[in-house]
Amino acid sequence: MNKLQVLGIGNILIDILADVSDEDILTLGLDKGIMKLVEEEERNKILDLLKNRTCEYICGGSAPNTVITLAALGVSSGLSGKVGRDELADKYLTRLKDQGVRSYLSRSEGDTGTSIILITPDSERTMNTSLGINRFYSKEDVNSSALAEADYFYFTGYMWDTDSQKKALLEAINDARMNRTKIVFDLADPFAVNRSREDFLNMIHHHYDIVFANREEAKLLFNTECVENSVKELAHLCEIAVVKDGGNGSYVASGGKVWKIPVFKVDAVDSTGAGDTYAAGFLYGLSQGYSLEKSGLFASWLASRIVTIKGAQFPEAILKTLRKAISDGSWERS
Repeated sequence: MNKLQVLGIGNILIDILADVSDEDILTLGLDKGIMKLVEEEERNKILDLLKNRTCEYICGGSAPNTVITLAALGVSSGLSGKVGRDELADKYLTRLKDQGVRSYLSRSEGDTGTSIILITPDSERTMNTSLGINRFYSKEDVNSSALAEADYFYFTGYMWDTDSQKKALLEAINDARMNRTKIVFDLADPFAVNRSREDFLNMIHHHYDIVFANREEAKLLFNTECVENSVKELAHLCEIAVVKDGGNGSYVASGGKVWKIPVFKVDAVDSTGAGDTYAAGFLYGLSQGYSLEKSGLFASWLASRIVTIKGAQFPEAILKTLRKAISDGSWERS
């Protein structure tokens, strides 16, 4: 078995996609087109409605999206998280194996996390997310041997939510540092930054090697409207700083240098998973020995591909074209 290059720890969510009618949305009392967190009772009510419908099941979650994309590009990648002992966990584990990701998932009694995506005839998506057993990811669920083996340990601000998750991540960070595994952190969400700003600043300064943020997250972290200033500030706290600025491109900073990374112009269809894919692209570049600037360019290119389709992961047909473009170098001329 190849050496593990990237280990991700994240909230494990199985995406359940189903076509529904506008009447179904009304019956469930949902606000069409809105994403919200739902409790167990409401989650089960939606699943009951879908019991005899055709559903599509996809391995989801922010860090899982990044890890799955890396594995699809040939980077030896593993995933740690927590699932239940239910049928949805079985589906997740099977699909994860099919996608070439090494599973370090732990199982215990409780509901596997879900994101139920209801699609109405006008293509609107109403998303209902239940974290389930993810909230109880603990120190005992951390696979120290996998962390010791990996070149990079990747996680996001979504995991800095419950006390149990925080203690687990502190354990993982300690294991990574002891084994000189590079720690890669994605701020992930402005709400996470608002909730844990001081924690994040402290952890970035003392523990993290590579940090990803988008414009809004960086603004909240450093109280500045200037993206270039924020990436410089971030680079003072960690080895490599990356700040994404949507259609304006992104910035990579390290060692007193700043690279402005352009966007690859495309007709965007769905921005879901763009940040997760950018992170995968950047880590792919590093794993291949690319320079920081070239890693940023590759990340920008890969993110531009994911926004041209619906969903946060590439189907196999598109992956074939991506692999060819990587193999012959044509991605750089896109």
